[in-house]
Amino acid sequence: MSFDDEPGHGGGDPGPADDRFSTLGGTRQTRTRLPEGTGDSYGGARRPPRNTRSLVMVVGVVVLLVAAIAFANRGGDSGSTSDAGNAKKPDAQSTAATGTKPVDGKQSGIASGFPQTEQGAQSAAVNYLVALGSDGMYNTSRRHDIVNTVYAPDVAAARLGDLDKVYSGKDFLSRIGLNPDGTAPAGQAFISRANPVGSKADKFDGTTASVSVWNSSLFGLAGEGSKNPVSESWFTNTFQLKWTGTDWKITDFTQKDGPAPVGRDQAAAPAKDMTDAVEQFGGFTYAR
Repeated sequence: MSFDDEPGHGGGDPGPADDRFSTLGGTRQTRTRLPEGTGDSYGGARRPPRNTRSLVMVVGVVVLLVAAIAFANRGGDSGSTSDAGNAKKPDAQSTAATGTKPVDGKQSGIASGFPQTEQGAQSAAVNYLVALGSDGMYNTSRRHDIVNTVYAPDVAAARLGDLDKVYSGKDFLSRIGLNPDGTAPAGQAFISRANPVGSKADKFDGTTASVSVWNSSLFGLAGEGSKNPVSESWFTNTFQLKWTGTDWKITDFTQKDGPAPVGRDQAAAPAKDMTDAVEQFGGFTYAR
C-alpha cells in the first residue's frame, strides 16, 4: 500500500461546480452542472432525481426479477438435455455467509481469538480492515494499540514506524483538513470508516492465508466550511496473514481501487445528518 495517498480516500479537488463535466453512459455526450443556490455548505445542493430515470430503473428491476424467477423455476427441470444444463454449477458456498457466530474475545477493542480455519482467517481480515480504516489511526495512542493488535509481533514494530511518519505528517494532515495533532477543526467532525461488503480466501494452507476483502469507505470532514466533505470510495484490500499460535495476524497487505458500483441519483445528506449517522450507528464484529 502506498503511503503517499490518503488512506481510504483518493482524488483531488474537482474544481468549481460550473466547470465539472462527465461523460454520460459511455457516449460522447456531456453534462454541465451549474450552481443550484446556497444549499448545505457540507456538500452543496444536488439536482432532484429524474422521474424518467427512476421509472427506467424500476422497470429494469422488475424485468430482472421476473427473469430470475423464470430461471430458477427452469433450473429444476430434469428433462433438459442441453449442454448448458449439464455444466457444473458454481459453488455458492464460496460467497455465502457461514452463519458462524462472531468471536467473543477482544484485544484493545478489536475482535480477537479467531479459529485456525479458513473462515477464521477471513473473519480476522475483515475485522482488522475495519480497525485500520477507522479514525483511531489518526490518534497516536490509539494507532499504536491498533497496529500492535492486528499485525504479527515481528512485523508490528517496523510497520508502526512507517505509519507514524504518515499519520503524523503535517502536510498529510493539512491536505485532508485535520489539525497538526490529527483532530478535526472546531465545528467539524472527522469521519473515516471502512464498510466490508464481502471476503474470500485466495489462499489457505492452515498456517498462512491470503484474504481479499471488498469494501466501501467513508472519508472526510462533515461540518460548516468543510473543504473535504465526506465521500464514498470502493476498494479491495488483500491481507497476508499467518497463524501465531493463538490467532491470525497481518504480515502485509495491498489495496486496489474498486470494483465500484454505479451511483444513484440521491441527494447528499446535510453535514449534521452525516455526523449523527456515524455517531449513532455503531460498528459490528464481523464473522465470515
